[in-house]
Amino acid sequence: MTRDDKIDCDVLVVGAGPAGLSAAIELRARGVQRVVVVEREAQAGGVPRHCHHTGFGLRDLHRSLAGPRYADELCRRATASGVRILTGTTITSLENNGDARATNASGLHVITSRAVLLASGARERPRSARLVAGDRPPGVFTTGQLQQWVNVKNLPVGSRALVIGAEHVSFSAMLTLRHAHVRTVALVTDLENQQSVASYAFAARMLFGVPVWTRTRVIAINGHERVREVVLEDVATRKRRVEAVDVVVFSGDWIPDNELARRVGVEIDPGTLGPASDVGGRTSVASIYAAGNLVHPVETADVAALRAREVARVLAEDLKRGPSSSLFEQIALRVEAPLLWVWPNRVERAAPVSRLALRAKAFSESRLLVARQAGEEIARERVGKVVPNRALSVEGAFLAAADLGRGPVTLSLRA
Repeated sequence: MTRDDKIDCDVLVVGAGPAGLSAAIELRARGVQRVVVVEREAQAGGVPRHCHHTGFGLRDLHRSLAGPRYADELCRRATASGVRILTGTTITSLENNGDARATNASGLHVITSRAVLLASGARERPRSARLVAGDRPPGVFTTGQLQQWVNVKNLPVGSRALVIGAEHVSFSAMLTLRHAHVRTVALVTDLENQQSVASYAFAARMLFGVPVWTRTRVIAINGHERVREVVLEDVATRKRRVEAVDVVVFSGDWIPDNELARRVGVEIDPGTLGPASDVGGRTSVASIYAAGNLVHPVETADVAALRAREVARVLAEDLKRGPSSSLFEQIALRVEAPLLWVWPNRVERAAPVSRLALRAKAFSESRLLVARQAGEEIARERVGKVVPNRALSVEGAFLAAADLGRGPVTLSLRA
């Protein structure tokens, strides 16, 4: 390789979505000189680039923007702060000392850094991963695929759609379908209620005539040249019915883009399936940090951006004074059903986190979060309403009694 093929930096950020860009901006503000952001897409900005509805930026930029404007603003701020953004670039290998190999249209590149921040986000599980039977016709999308199809490629979608899921992103899919002049027949969830805010469901039903069919699951998709129908089943009665549609959108059911983390040997949390990390984004590999929806799949763009800023502040301090801790010297957090995951899932006894974010897979009337270590209850905390696919935020101080030498802490819900 020639000298031009080598890129030296202080921090390599992988992923130019809201988390990666916000972290990069914060790193520059904290005095980190050379920050390089690598993005495999042709444009930086992440998922918001494809979401033409408003509501982005409320928490981090303190104003409401449409998705593309929000993405553009983060890109503008990153560039203005001195961040170098490489689009159309894929990391092909990563070493635990921060060295990486990348490829793009100009060839192969070696990137050396003092630390790597993984902010590669999460993706929706497609139909194949959900084991839905039937034919394999055109007309089946995830929300992300639909948004690219409609808002980027400007391609026709169909005329009559069914959205699988009833969380935040499911209503976003409905709005994208409306933008494409496709009628959404309904949102379908196998749970007993929708999982977004009540106003979204109310607006969908009253303004757009789109109901939410609860306690309903998709059994099969039929059609050859095109999706023709879906077979639906009532969860309680097992009674089935057929709905004629030519578009099916699978929304939600997120999984982190954790390939790079796994390849470099980063410990993966069994709950989130992203890198096990503390509130500062530290992972089991000293030079590798993680942020955004890679570690909490998923939060809204502005929440991911704000939490990535916190990670960037810790990373900037670690670069100045050297890593202050190792995950091997922290307490692991685990959860029991109906809880799915907790983040951060590693905590320092000497520096407890201010808040914990949790997710559940089912609605629960239990409003007491109980922490146990070595089989003994060490703390309990009252919590709010438990809704699947919605964040449950808890004060982290209730873990103050945890002891590093007694193993992991298990969190569970009790009546």
